[in-house]
Amino acid sequence: MGYALFLAQMGERHPTMAKTLKGFGGGTVVEVKESYDGNTYRAVYTVRYADTVFVLHAFQKKSKSGIATPKADLDQIERRLKDLIREKEGQR
Repeated sequence: MGYALFLAQMGERHPTMAKTLKGFGGGTVVEVKESYDGNTYRAVYTVRYADTVFVLHAFQKKSKSGIATPKADLDQIERRLKDLIREKEGQR
């Protein structure tokens, strides 16, 4: 997962671990998936701002809804993205 985030910092995307997270308007929100010891972990980041990669959420995926990202986690990602946008636009 760390390597996928490193690639994001270099302006690239990991070819197999990183995929666009649907429902967030384009390809600026990306989900990284990693499996370890029988568990699945995910990190969601945004490259909306060229100067920084912002990790919005990282969590262990529990098998409640198949492969889909749980709604509570999607809501958390959405809140953090909105907060980030407000913060960045307030700095202009």
